[in-house]
Amino acid sequence: MVATFFGVGRIKPGPGTWGSLATVIIWGLASFRIPTGSRAWATIVAAAAVTLIGIPAATLVSRAYGAKDPQFVVIDEGAGQLVALVAVPLAWKTFLAGFILFRIFDIWKPFPIRRLERLPEGTGIVVDDLGAGIYALAIMHLLLHFGLLIK
Repeated sequence: MVATFFGVGRIKPGPGTWGSLATVIIWGLASFRIPTGSRAWATIVAAAAVTLIGIPAATLVSRAYGAKDPQFVVIDEGAGQLVALVAVPLAWKTFLAGFILFRIFDIWKPFPIRRLERLPEGTGIVVDDLGAGIYALAIMHLLLHFGLLIK
């Protein structure tokens, strides 16, 4: 259940996109309850927790199905998507931009993200998405800094 993000990974087509979208929606709703000054740290803690839970879950499913990175394992998208939303203002435009940027980098896998996939088992499954999240986070904050993304 954890590896598929409670079944979201079974939705087709594009289970990774559904996993990212579910994360954005859940985190967007949860963020309203977190004081503004604590949101960045809360997002970091949430991303770390999902990563620490996701790596062993992804490892177990990968072993059970004999696949390096089963498509229905989407807990990695949850971790990476949360990274993309660290210190992002709570607004639909920023959440949409974070979602789109994360999906672009998760699919494109620019250097060195593709290399991260080579890490063993669940580590490789999850850590490459953290890399995509970092790329998305950097671009998001550049857009915010230069006023190219209206809050």
